[in-house]
Amino acid sequence: MQDSDAVTASSSGASPGDAAASPDAPPVLRARQLGMRYAGPEGAVTLFTGLDLTIAAGESVAILGASGSGKSTLLGLLAGLEQPSEGQIWLADAELTALDEDGRAAVRGSVLGFIFQAFHLLPGLTAVENVRLALELTGGGRGSAAAAQHALERVGLGGRLRHTPERLSGGEQQRVAIARAIVTAPQVVMADEPTGNLDDATGKEIIDLLFTLNHEQGTTLVIVTHDPRVAERCQRVCHFRDGGLHE
Repeated sequence: MQDSDAVTASSSGASPGDAAASPDAPPVLRARQLGMRYAGPEGAVTLFTGLDLTIAAGESVAILGASGSGKSTLLGLLAGLEQPSEGQIWLADAELTALDEDGRAAVRGSVLGFIFQAFHLLPGLTAVENVRLALELTGGGRGSAAAAQHALERVGLGGRLRHTPERLSGGEQQRVAIARAIVTAPQVVMADEPTGNLDDATGKEIIDLLFTLNHEQGTTLVIVTHDPRVAERCQRVCHFRDGGLHE
């Protein structure tokens, strides 16, 4: 078993202006004895095993690690995008590992916003249509156009509502991806290298947006990053190395 006590312990990595979760806040995300294996050209490869993690509501947590260490895979597991080889995961009291794909998707739609590094916007849809789709997929079709517009205005794209992705810069596309993630008012936002495809100035603006959500609405943030400037904004920093998390 890995150094799980270090993962659940508190850290003082938050910047003075960033919100702190209440010490009495209930856990919104729990993972117990997670293991992940995959088939390699020379046989089974163990990415990690015996991994434990608890994140309280309202916390901001950064997960750092070298390329290929397993941090993005872990984020996908915590979001229910994949199933682990072993172990259990709870998101907002729903046990993701006990659900089928449709069940996990329903939980994600109700409590989670996920920001992909590669944006994953649909090229044939405008910015407002991309954001609106997230609401419609979770049954929030009524009033979705107004909600999508409001989300885009929050991220500074009120003047780009009818632009398709090819007419947007990389930073603007990432803002659309953030608007899509937050339009359902999720309890948890997970981001996989949200600044990885952006220049420094735009990346800082994107991170400022995420921490505004954390500060003003108590949204839990879980961010996979290689950028120490992002990590130092978080209350806790977990380093993924040697198959485990170390805080």
